Amino acid sequence: MSSDLLVDLNDDLGVDDPPSNALDQLKLSPMGDKLWPPDDSSMSKSETDISKQLGEGSHLTWDHPYYDIARHQIVEVAGDDNFGRKVIVFNACRMPPHHELDHHKLLMYLKATLDQYVESDYTLIYFHNGLTSENKPSLSWLRDAYREFDRKYKKNIKALYIVHPTMFIKTLLILFKPLISFKFGRKINYINYLSELEDIVKCEQLVIPTRVRDYDEKIRASLKASVQAQMSPPRSPPLPNQQFGVPLPTLRARSSDNEAVPLVMRDTVAFLMEQGLEIEGIFRRSANVTLVKDVQHRYNSGEEVSFSQMEDVHLAAVILKTFLRELPEPLLTYQLYNDIVNFHNVDSSSQVTAIRNMLAMLPEENYASLKFLIEFLVQVSAQSEINKMNNANLAVVFGPNLLWGQDAAMTLSAIGPINNFTRTLLDQHYKVFSP
Repeated sequence: MSSDLLVDLNDDLGVDDPPSNALDQLKLSPMGDKLWPPDDSSMSKSETDISKQLGEGSHLTWDHPYYDIARHQIVEVAGDDNFGRKVIVFNACRMPPHHELDHHKLLMYLKATLDQYVESDYTLIYFHNGLTSENKPSLSWLRDAYREFDRKYKKNIKALYIVHPTMFIKTLLILFKPLISFKFGRKINYINYLSELEDIVKCEQLVIPTRVRDYDEKIRASLKASVQAQMSPPRSPPLPNQQFGVPLPTLRARSSDNEAVPLVMRDTVAFLMEQGLEIEGIFRRSANVTLVKDVQHRYNSGEEVSFSQMEDVHLAAVILKTFLRELPEPLLTYQLYNDIVNFHNVDSSSQVTAIRNMLAMLPEENYASLKFLIEFLVQVSAQSEINKMNNANLAVVFGPNLLWGQDAAMTLSAIGPINNFTRTLLDQHYKVFSP
């Protein structure tokens, strides 16, 4: 993991090896004890149930080549951040001692995970707490990773957040500063407290290890009350015309024409149908952070939003995904969570009937909005030779935005089944939504 933070210009600068002696001499965090307390992963009940079905602590079956790595849950995928970018999480505290982990296989597993998302804009969050002298990757592993993570992996990473940085990681970055391009260096950000992550991603959607949460509480408790007050400002009450983060029935009641499909969805889809169907990588790119916040504020203030005037297709795409992700309850509802993540057990000949039965349980607003969205995505997929967004790619993008666990936490154990369900929904839409 450290190499992913440190290296960027192997081919550009012609540098073969980073400084070596200084690395092993660096002191680790005072938290670098040799005790290894159990970590409950902070999963919701629904996530825990799924993990037990698929293999304890893993989204892979026991005979998968990477099962022995995945079971540690070092690498996780956590849906989208606040700007429509996929979130990949690396947990240092879940790395076992050296003799219990094949570090080469960990590197290959990390690459295999990233390979699913590097064609899209993505965010990387590294929880540094828990890296100790017992589990710190060796210098040879860093060198291997340095050579493995080429431009393909760095091109679309939009931000890298190092949570709870220590003097070790800061010194390491200083040592490797000559090897890091200015462009990549600007993507690295330090996050001192979990509360600071809220501007980037909803923390409840992350499966943050208990050990990390406990450490965060410990350092926060050491702060003066006045400082803590500054770190955790009270949330503003909802605005009268608020569109984001509002239940669908409330939005319908506010609508002048009693429209079941929310305004934000209608606006974004209308614009994307006109301007976005032939845009390569639509839904894979992020948008200007300031513009995203501005559009959300304008919607929440009751102002009219015209995407045609902004002339930014990716902005409309991000707003659509953000709207879905910020619903208080997912579009597919918590009620259907277990049925959907277990959908892979349904025989293929019965899948359409099973989906129709599930969707029949949705509230009217949810069903209408889902049908509206899926019919639009089918139109996007019909142009996949141009926009490169077929049903499989769209399922990866939209699956985590249509359903998540009761506490919003999302792990790889659930994302796969949810994406597969979404893919089937797109493949069979004409049968699922037929009268």
